[in-house]
Amino acid sequence: MDCEISEKASMDRHAPQPTSSIPATENTVWADASPLLEAACRELRDGELIHGENFNLFAAMSALEIMDPKMDSGIISRYCSVDEAIEDGAAPIPISFDKTTDVQCTIDIMDYLLACEATWHKGHSLAQTVFSCIYLLRPERTASHTLLDSFCKVIRATCKAVVSVVSDARTHEEEDLFIMAYGLPLNVHGDDKCLSLLNAVEENISRQLRACKAPSSKRKVLEGIYFNMLKFNDIEPLQANPDLEEGYCKALLCRIRFRKHFFHVLTCMKRPQGRGMELARKHIATCISELESIYKSAEFLLSNASGTCEDGMEDRTTASGCQPVGFDTSLNCRISAPTPPRSIKLLSWIKAIEYFEKLLQDLDLICSFMLDPSLEVLLHFLVQFQKSQPDLVARAHLQLLLVQDGKLYGRDPIFSVITRAAGLPEAAKNHDIQKNEYIIQLGQLVINMLKILCTNAAWQRRKLGKILQDWRVIYVQLELAFTKEYREVSNNSNNESASVRIFKQILVWIEEQTYWIAHRFLILGFELDLYAPGEYCMVYWYLYVILIKLSEKTQIKMSAADGTAKRKGKKRKDSPKDLARESRIPPAVLFLQCQMYLAEGLTVLLAALKNELMILQSPSPFNSEHERFIQHFELLQKACIPDHVSYPSFKESTAYARFSTIVVYNYFKDAQKIAKEIKSSFSNDPDRLAELRKLELVAEHNSVALNVICQVGALDPSLKVSLEFIHHPCFATAIVKRS
Repeated sequence: MDCEISEKASMDRHAPQPTSSIPATENTVWADASPLLEAACRELRDGELIHGENFNLFAAMSALEIMDPKMDSGIISRYCSVDEAIEDGAAPIPISFDKTTDVQCTIDIMDYLLACEATWHKGHSLAQTVFSCIYLLRPERTASHTLLDSFCKVIRATCKAVVSVVSDARTHEEEDLFIMAYGLPLNVHGDDKCLSLLNAVEENISRQLRACKAPSSKRKVLEGIYFNMLKFNDIEPLQANPDLEEGYCKALLCRIRFRKHFFHVLTCMKRPQGRGMELARKHIATCISELESIYKSAEFLLSNASGTCEDGMEDRTTASGCQPVGFDTSLNCRISAPTPPRSIKLLSWIKAIEYFEKLLQDLDLICSFMLDPSLEVLLHFLVQFQKSQPDLVARAHLQLLLVQDGKLYGRDPIFSVITRAAGLPEAAKNHDIQKNEYIIQLGQLVINMLKILCTNAAWQRRKLGKILQDWRVIYVQLELAFTKEYREVSNNSNNESASVRIFKQILVWIEEQTYWIAHRFLILGFELDLYAPGEYCMVYWYLYVILIKLSEKTQIKMSAADGTAKRKGKKRKDSPKDLARESRIPPAVLFLQCQMYLAEGLTVLLAALKNELMILQSPSPFNSEHERFIQHFELLQKACIPDHVSYPSFKESTAYARFSTIVVYNYFKDAQKIAKEIKSSFSNDPDRLAELRKLELVAEHNSVALNVICQVGALDPSLKVSLEFIHHPCFATAIVKRS
């Protein structure tokens, strides 16, 4: 059909035909396409579409669906511009000539902005959330409304600070829309002085609140006399009803104070080398306290609400339940992105408060970290921190804290971090070997790894799998450099040089760290629920192989570090006690071996279940077990981690597993024994201690399940075995029942 369809024509066909804002030309005439669309709707079935002969799959990917709110920006646009919305009275200043209504509406705006900000933090566009507020889009209009103006200024300043942090950390790749400002007014003149203006407003409201709390004998007789007294003392009352004055003062104060201290948190945490962390914690504590006050104010605001209220208490976006003035989510639809606008459902006001409480707790956890230069301690902290599933803003702050100017915490050179992690003496950090090009590349790999560990779980697993090859390559390159160095030294001297010792221990540490990354990669698969029950056997088998190598390299590194310390102490001879102490396996290695025995036990248990009971096989019509093995472990296989590990070796290891043989050597009992023995070694580490208790429970229950299966008889048709993650998120517990 030779006609054009404007965005206005895509509105409801029963609405009056609007006049197009795009004028017709000599070659075009506007025509009503509604009859054609109605006829097509009657003929089309679900899944069908009208298309020309040249329409193909590529065109379908970029097609727009008329009258779909997610695709057709014209259908949801109420105004064509901000100015048109203002002219229509969508964002009046003052909000109301009735002071009580004006205060109520201002609080509603504050609450709705809180919901918008939380929704933005969750990944939606800034234009369609926070900057759906018309008052933020036209800063000059709020100048006459001091309360609203100060609040809008701190909102813009906060958004600018958050965008800056996420942009600097480059974690926005997880959600591309997050930092896109689309020319929104984030750099308004005067916003940098938002705190001074907010402090002045806070002081005025605090004076009003103190006046409200004065003894009733001092302000009785007539309500008018009381308000005249306020004016006489240069204290302008918030609104006209003295009975509501105290409640509104408290409601405004907690919202203003939260905004002020939250902005302080963001600025303190951005100070270099973590210098603002202690002060940030104080502001975080105040923020959490003010959030509690905001939540408590809901009862007062709800009881005195006026106007149209939202349906459903759980879905309301303001404390009062009233729809706020001055918002239109469709205003920025056309400029929000080079893609069709998203359909956004705002978080409720209660959910927004819960989000900010969680964000503040995560930020407090970051601020409480002691900035330990030990890489092992830092990696443990990062793994524990990610268990709380922190959102983008908290993770961005963490990354900026860890890596500043190419140094750890902005103060520790990466080479000194590596030498400490490799167990080398303190003097090694000043060795000229740090100028080696491969050592410099290794330092960059460490920085990249730390940044990756600050991303969300899905991105983290994907990136960790990809950098494994880089770690493998740098190991080979350094090994070649070490061989060359060793030959030169051996030709000139019989004694081992310092550079050779440094090379040796760094190479061992690289191997250990590579297997740590591989271990983390496999564990994240459980957290992301990527493995099907029928694939657990191969996953635990690969995890078992990785843990063998990881524990082996860790023990070699720790032994080398002990040897270095021993040489430094210049002992003449070892006593029997020293020899016994050296023969003991370090608790850190035993901790890995405990997991290794659990993984091995689960591997043979699941293999026996598949071989004898024919359960947990889950054959797929789309791919074979070999193909699934490649899909899960391709990145590990490409990096040859470990060497000589393949699908045939997995099949060979599990093909002959039988209950009659695995019950003789119960790997779960070994895991349980180790967990009990090393608890005392981690008495000062509550996280490791809690992990050991979980591992012990898994080992204990699986040992019992294995004995039950063997006693009842594996071939008993009434025997039902299932796997559940009831004690540990990654190591399954076998549940045995009889039907």
